[in-house]
Amino acid sequence: MRNKVAVKALFAIAVSVGLFSCNNSRDYKDNSRATGWDINSKEGGFNYNADYDEQEAGPGLVFVEGGTFTMGRVQDDVMHDWNNTPTQQHVQSFYMDETEVTNLMYLEYLDYLKRVYPPSEPRYRNIYLGALPDTLVWRNRLGYNETMTNNYLRHPAYANYPVVGVSWIQAVEFSKWRTDRVNELRLEKEGFTAKGARFAAEPGQGFSSETYLNAPSQVYGGSDSLVRGGNKADRFMTADSTNLYVQRKHGVLLPEYRLPTEAEWEYAALALVGIRNYNVYRGRKKYPWDSQYTRSGDAKRRGDQMANFKQGDGDYGGIAGWSDDGADITAEVKSYEPNDFGLYDMAGNVAEWVADVYRPIVDDEFNDFNYYRGNVYTKHEITEDGTVKVLGVDEIEYDTLSNGRIVARNLPGEIKTVPITPEDTYLRSNFNESDNRNFRDGDRRSTRYYNTFGNEGDADPTQRMYNSPVHTATVDSLGGQSLQYDQSTGRTTLVDDNVRVYKGGSWRDRAYWLDPAQRRYFPQDMATDYIGFRNAMSRVGSKSLKKNKTAKN
Repeated sequence: MRNKVAVKALFAIAVSVGLFSCNNSRDYKDNSRATGWDINSKEGGFNYNADYDEQEAGPGLVFVEGGTFTMGRVQDDVMHDWNNTPTQQHVQSFYMDETEVTNLMYLEYLDYLKRVYPPSEPRYRNIYLGALPDTLVWRNRLGYNETMTNNYLRHPAYANYPVVGVSWIQAVEFSKWRTDRVNELRLEKEGFTAKGARFAAEPGQGFSSETYLNAPSQVYGGSDSLVRGGNKADRFMTADSTNLYVQRKHGVLLPEYRLPTEAEWEYAALALVGIRNYNVYRGRKKYPWDSQYTRSGDAKRRGDQMANFKQGDGDYGGIAGWSDDGADITAEVKSYEPNDFGLYDMAGNVAEWVADVYRPIVDDEFNDFNYYRGNVYTKHEITEDGTVKVLGVDEIEYDTLSNGRIVARNLPGEIKTVPITPEDTYLRSNFNESDNRNFRDGDRRSTRYYNTFGNEGDADPTQRMYNSPVHTATVDSLGGQSLQYDQSTGRTTLVDDNVRVYKGGSWRDRAYWLDPAQRRYFPQDMATDYIGFRNAMSRVGSKSLKKNKTAKN
């Protein structure tokens, strides 16, 4: 009997210890799995956001769960240019705009620039002018399109139509602006910055997400009452007051808005997530919708066009009435059904810029995971006192494009960046230089005349894989332009490191271009009346949404 009592007592102790272990030391929510120390203790120690659940979708975005697909598989290739050689690729989960960026969204961007960087001040004038879309893209020598030239961007009738006349460079600058505005509002709503801080800053003293993370005391011109004026500004503060600002580890700020890569865009447009037919997965799905045809086969919508595109010579919408597709130029976003990811107009309406530099081939032999050509690695410039260099109100970095247009690439309040150096990449095996746009296709080692085993001087240093035109444009201190058109007759291609891929058919294109795998290119500093864009955002954390979340988060 005594032994049975002892065994029961030991069992009770073991159970209690086990429960204590499972409910406490094995939980590791409030203490460290590495040391056992308390996390976020009032007495001090490591500070972390232990309540983080998962990434929220930013405004306008829907979730796209990643996976594998055959990139470049097209149903028709009448050009026979080997531009769409199929490759198997894997794409990580990400978020994407459910619609193209609209005129209204872009006008909000222009209004912000005019308010924070008044064009009436000479030092800021080119910031606003450089962001303006080119409305003259609508003009045609033998067509009357002045209605669109004068009204398409700003008239409320076109507010929810996709913005056009925007170059790839302008789309990138819009994406940076959008990132900062979204994170700026998140900090204010969470109570970290002062209420209304985004409207209280002086001209030239805006908010930058990167500056806030790396030099927060210099945001809003160094106004501490704005940067830390919220009612929860001390939420993550440690006992010794060493952590005064939200940091990346707290998970409050969202990743950047950006242009999607070509692989992401094609994967999202194809939307195989809704397919249960193995043959369709093998490449027989031709459009973003589940059909081989451009008209709907649904009983309620039979015969309706599934996208806005050019149906034939002189036919941009069909005969007026029931058989019309509802648009002659662009159409209002969400005019057609979304694909299985919930994305609208992934075929037709406007073609869309993607992030990639164009090359005729996709080098899947080197990489088949999150494929992207266009990496230019930079780092923050560090001052003599060891801090990052933040541009002052009079420090603006402009870029003169090949067409003579001036755009601002770094605004006041942003961190100045510089290319990485050989010292930064010493003994690295994954990259060794800053500019990787022509890696394995255009650099000297890729040319047939490169002498691998010879001396450095044996190869022609001017040798280029792509013998494209080199137009030059300079602007003097008084604003005078010097434009020089390359008139060489020896050029063989238009492809270089400054042409970008655009995807999807537009209102000007035949159905041939509606196939998500079709690809074309255009100079990154030029614009048209048929290319727009939408943004994407990387997914951090798990590949799939948690079960208690909806598909759109």
